[in-house]
Amino acid sequence: MLAAFALAATQSPARAAGTLLSQGKAATASSTENAGTPASAAVDGNTGTRWSSAASDPQWLQVDLGATDSISSVTLNWETAYAKAFQIQTSADGANWTNVYSTTTATGGVQNLTVNGSGRYVRIYTTARATQYGVSLWEFQVYGATGTGNAACGTANAALHKTATASSTENAGTPASSAVDGDNGTRWSSAAADPQWIQVDLGSSQSICGVQLSWETAYAKAYQIQVSADGSNWTTAYSTANGPGATELISLTGTGRYVRMYGTQRATQYGYSLWEFQVFTGGSGSDGGANGGSTGGSTTPPGDSKLLSYNKPATASTYQDANSCTGCTPSKAFDEDPATRWATSDVNGWVDPGWIAVDLGATAHITQVVLQWDPAYATAYQIQTSADGSNWTSVYSTTTGKGFKETLNVDGNGRYVRMYGTARSNGYGYSLWTFDVYGTGGNPTAPPALPPNPGNPEHLVWSDEFNGPAGSKPDTGKWTQDVGGGQNGELEYYTNGDNTTMDGNGNLVIEARKENVQGHQYTSGRINTSDHFNFTYGHVEARIKVSGTQGLWPAFWMLGSNFKTGTPWPNSGEIDIMEHVGKVPDSVYSTLHAPAYNGGNGYGQPYQIAGSDFANDFHTYAVDWDSTHMTFSVDGHAFFTADKATVESTRGPWVYDHPFYIILNNAVGGDWPGAPDAGTVFPQKMLVDYVRVSQ
Repeated sequence: MLAAFALAATQSPARAAGTLLSQGKAATASSTENAGTPASAAVDGNTGTRWSSAASDPQWLQVDLGATDSISSVTLNWETAYAKAFQIQTSADGANWTNVYSTTTATGGVQNLTVNGSGRYVRIYTTARATQYGVSLWEFQVYGATGTGNAACGTANAALHKTATASSTENAGTPASSAVDGDNGTRWSSAAADPQWIQVDLGSSQSICGVQLSWETAYAKAYQIQVSADGSNWTTAYSTANGPGATELISLTGTGRYVRMYGTQRATQYGYSLWEFQVFTGGSGSDGGANGGSTGGSTTPPGDSKLLSYNKPATASTYQDANSCTGCTPSKAFDEDPATRWATSDVNGWVDPGWIAVDLGATAHITQVVLQWDPAYATAYQIQTSADGSNWTSVYSTTTGKGFKETLNVDGNGRYVRMYGTARSNGYGYSLWTFDVYGTGGNPTAPPALPPNPGNPEHLVWSDEFNGPAGSKPDTGKWTQDVGGGQNGELEYYTNGDNTTMDGNGNLVIEARKENVQGHQYTSGRINTSDHFNFTYGHVEARIKVSGTQGLWPAFWMLGSNFKTGTPWPNSGEIDIMEHVGKVPDSVYSTLHAPAYNGGNGYGQPYQIAGSDFANDFHTYAVDWDSTHMTFSVDGHAFFTADKATVESTRGPWVYDHPFYIILNNAVGGDWPGAPDAGTVFPQKMLVDYVRVSQ
């Protein structure tokens, strides 16, 4: 019997046609059983070596093909410890994943799976083991055609604020335009009939590599993503009959000016409804000058230009130093700190004209100017240059300024550059978070370099598995207790470790109790890594079973480390990886907070499993964060991507390119969840299995 099993495990299986793409490529995994069963053993072409995982769910193994390829089949050669339920997923960036195969009834052995997708990364994501052991693969083989997938897929939303139309609308309050406005609180919804569609005009032919659908409860079970050159003749680039709803991030390949979602089967008795319809491109198209020289996208300067304005002397018509804008001097627009700004005086500066100028230190050739506006922006203004700071020449002029981020390609010469505003957008003055001047010449000072992006593959750099004995406190070499009352109207008192202990089963317990301490009716725990571990970028993940019932507010989040050195919130930045409020049991929330968008106006999105209660089980909450975007996921399902370029062009500055620290807490009450009521059960335990950071 053993000989027969060995033969079955090593024979060459039949498979669909295609080139073996995965052998010898870089492989990573969620875990390994031991040093003798690494991820690389599943792609080494040797059926006598294997990868095996830890004995828990979920687990994953992924391979980096090195370039975007078209995937036609996957072969799984299982050891005895196989997965009963798993998905095969593809990704362009190793962070945002699309399912191309899914099963809950796998039987192990050798599986030849025909798939249809493209990506640089391919992974198996297992959710249910067939044995009490982990999962184990002798070989993980990916087949397809090299170089036929899309080029590197961008993360900027090409559909944002473009013209959108639809087959129908439910009412005047849910137009097609609401699905491309960058606002997750507005939506398009259709009539209650099949089929229905929504389409967006990108303005020019583009190479389409991805679509993200953020569904309201009324989602499509069956639909197609289609592309068209003329808005009349359509080609299907993606099709499904089993849409899961919530948020779907889809990798595909197509070319066209128009993109649409064509729904053929509703999942509910209502119509179709999308909070947002995002389109991602490979960058091969052009806007044909549709933006009139002004964009809200990339700030990469043309040619050999460099930043000339960093920390150079600045002057302005007036500046504010009071109320909500203390110290908003002209220099703040040139300090490369996206959380500080210049504003005209609230005493005598809310008038036209208003201006701000910078001295580059020597004559320069100016090729680009980037303005990141506060809501107090200019609808009419000029960019001017001067040799002496007195006589000015206009190199750019507009009467239709839109605010937020404007990237202006210009051509001028001078030592001085200024923004000269002639019409304000509202009753306030003028205000700029940043005013960047690019070109050649001048006397530039190099700005601080951005931190390096995470490695590929990423490696674990910090973790806590919470394996201490029952009753022990969190490791004081990794965590600091936040003692005292909470913020945001919270009702608890955070104790010095009394409410944060190990349970002896590999979990940290943060327990909220009804008891009177220090004038508070409730106690709980809050811990952070600020004195021990601060970092920029990476994959941050925790497996958590949240607390529940009315009035509870557990969270896994990060705060900018400069908060500890005097930078106030929200200027420090806040990244909420997971928040849960007991009154909405079937949802968790991921949100960003910054000076221009915070509190109830934060930039984020919920993840919902309708009818469920997240407090009933453990779930894995994660964010993948680098210099261009953050992608949030639950149990490996990516549901919200915050793209830097989109944030800057629709919300305000991106303030996340510096160190942050991790916080875990289990709040009671507060402005969002409200106070506990007669139905609230105490004590309430938030269980944390682990926290891990990879870079």
